[in-house]
Amino acid sequence: MKEARNLEFKERVSDSFLKTVSAFANYDGGKILFGVRDDGTTMPLADPAGACLAIENKVNDSIHPQPDYALDIGSDGVVVLTVSPGASKPYYYRSRAYRRADTSTVEADALALSRLVLEGRRLSFERLPSADQNLRFSVLEEWAKDRIGLERFDEDTLKTLNLLSPDGVYNNAGALLADGNQFPGIDMAYFGETVSIILDRAAFAGQSLLSQYESAVRIFHTHYVYEQVEGSSRVAHERIPETAFREAVANALVHRTWDMPANVRVAMDDTGIEVTSPGGLPAGITESQYLRDELSVPRNPILAGVFFRLRLIEAFGTGVRRILQAYEGSAAQPSFSVRENSIVVTLPVLSERLDLSEDERRIYDLLRVTRPRPLSELGAETGYSKSKVNVLVKRLIDRGLVAKTGAGRATKYRRLR
Repeated sequence: MKEARNLEFKERVSDSFLKTVSAFANYDGGKILFGVRDDGTTMPLADPAGACLAIENKVNDSIHPQPDYALDIGSDGVVVLTVSPGASKPYYYRSRAYRRADTSTVEADALALSRLVLEGRRLSFERLPSADQNLRFSVLEEWAKDRIGLERFDEDTLKTLNLLSPDGVYNNAGALLADGNQFPGIDMAYFGETVSIILDRAAFAGQSLLSQYESAVRIFHTHYVYEQVEGSSRVAHERIPETAFREAVANALVHRTWDMPANVRVAMDDTGIEVTSPGGLPAGITESQYLRDELSVPRNPILAGVFFRLRLIEAFGTGVRRILQAYEGSAAQPSFSVRENSIVVTLPVLSERLDLSEDERRIYDLLRVTRPRPLSELGAETGYSKSKVNVLVKRLIDRGLVAKTGAGRATKYRRLR
């Protein structure tokens, strides 16, 4: 047994546990075990019943407002304090609110505290009044008329979309969808051999999320969609499924935290795309629920509602499933990384199920379409001998997967797909 984000050990009862009570009540809840050393070994309390009384008094006297908790005494003499996620956030200890950082408890910074205050008031950032009330919506109007056949677009439309209050006040969701705003946006870069080599760069901010979305798709087409002449026709081919990219970007815009001054980051190269959305998972959803599309808890339900009406996202949290479906039949599969302050979706370039050996796959994965590499580099990175690398590369050439360029000392090899 080890300490975790929602589990803490205490050998004895002292005031130090109260910070963790604040953290558990402010976020996802958790348990504190009294009579357990840091290494997980038990050290039963001499008077468990007395410890329960002391814990109860300390919590009631020191945590404001009072959290929802329960105390139990185990058969081994360990006292278990279970703290539930609270509805009246923030929960303070000595006038300070706390949060968990992995297995530690730290004071909530100004941004985290402001989010707790909003959550306690049953508000979200997107619902707060916009600092700018002089907003125009020509982009949204065009999308609404084009995508859903809306004939009339006026203030009643904006009120129906929950972007404008009944008394005529625009909220932050309205500002994000307006033609211009002061919010961050999308930062896109196409990298070469290393991250220090930037082959293409584009940033979109201060404009409607719909314009940003459209611009991102246009950049995607530049690098990952090509036309090939087949017979008498020109056929478009996607190196990465466009539906997967659209889903990843739309969800990054809709579900990110907008009170954080950071752009959605789209990092592209010859192997694939990484879409990084600022902000971790919304409260009330676990990583496993997110990955299995079991539960939809939109951080920004107003934005999600507009994107759903415009048919840019699905309503019931099927983003992960839709991205996976786009990769059916591909050897390369997308991946999802949930971090404390971000979610990263990785979309690799499509590849056939090539039935390669492990050694062949290592060489194949090191090669790039746009950057030929010599045998010496492949040997250095794999640890294989020159003769082994030569044999493996020849097999890949024979299968039409790799091509040779140059001659003599300038000989290099690159992937064909």
